[in-house]
This record gives sequence, C-alpha cells and structure tokens, in this order.
Amino acid sequence: MSPSLSHPERVAIARLHAMLELLPTALDKRLGDAGVTAFEHTLLSALAEHEARRMRLSELARKTNATLPRISRVATSLEKRGLIERTPCPEDGRATNAVLTDAGANAHERSRGLYDDAVRELVLSGLTQLPGDGVTQLSDLTLAVLTSLDPDHPRATDAPGEPACAADPADKIDQTTCAADPAPESLSA
Repeated sequence: MSPSLSHPERVAIARLHAMLELLPTALDKRLGDAGVTAFEHTLLSALAEHEARRMRLSELARKTNATLPRISRVATSLEKRGLIERTPCPEDGRATNAVLTDAGANAHERSRGLYDDAVRELVLSGLTQLPGDGVTQLSDLTLAVLTSLDPDHPRATDAPGEPACAADPADKIDQTTCAADPAPESLSA
C-alpha cells in the first residue's frame, strides 16, 4: 500500500476538486444570457471551428472529453432548439453527424464574448499572481493531468500545427475533411 498523501498533496487535490466543482456553474451563470451552458458552448465552438461546421458525434465526444451518451443528450437538446441538426453519415450508416445551423452559429457568436470575458475574469486573471507565464503553466499542468487520466490517448504530437491535446481549440478553422463530409458546394443547397 502506498503512503498517505502528504499535506501539500492533499491541499493541491482539495483545491483541484473545488475548482472543478465551482468553475462549470460559474461559467453557466455567465452564459445564461446567451441561452447556453458552458458545455454547450464548448460543443458549438468545436462545430464552428470545424470545416463545414459538421462533425461525427463520436468525434465531438473525443473533442469535448464527453461520453457518447452525454453528447447524445446535449445534441438532442441543441437540436430541439434548432442550434444543430443531426444527419446520418453518408459513408458510415452507423455514424451520425452533428451540423451547426445558422441559429447555432448565432448562438455561438452571442456566447463567445460572454465566455471569453468570464474565463478572463474567473480563471486567467488569477494566473497573474504566479511568477512567469501563468497561462503556459496552467496549460502544461492540465496537459500533464490529462495525460495521467487518459494515458492511452495520444496527447503530444511531433506534427507541426497539430494540437497537443484533442481538447485544444483550433488555431484557425480546420481545413481537413472527412471522407464522409459532403462537398462544400452542396452545403449551400
């Protein structure tokens, strides 16, 4: 049996638990005026960043670190509100694509500023108390924890421009396509 956690280790984990409990609720409150939760904003962002505003639900689950049942429940809610559409994948009948609607893109735009302001105030402003670059420190720390939580998921990559973590947002709109994606000109039809 391993020795008990030291007091500094217990403090670090207690603070991590507290942050994980408080942050989602605080972000949800800030996004209330946009009519979406923080998780819904994350899902809409993933779709908005992806070419053709379309992703397989399984890819959305990977990108948001959610389970397929959670993605399905949230997609149902977003679909009922007209923010996404679910369509069968033409290349794989077992897969379903989520497609960001124009209303969903508008909701994402409304929520983006609220989200950015909330994150700057609630998270990033606190990092200025740290010596050095607190944002880089937070990024490195969370990547290390994610790697421990999911060791079978490749996190770091040698490919230039590739994200170190599946949850990393795109630096620019993804220009890659999936074989199942329709040709871009067919999207306007």
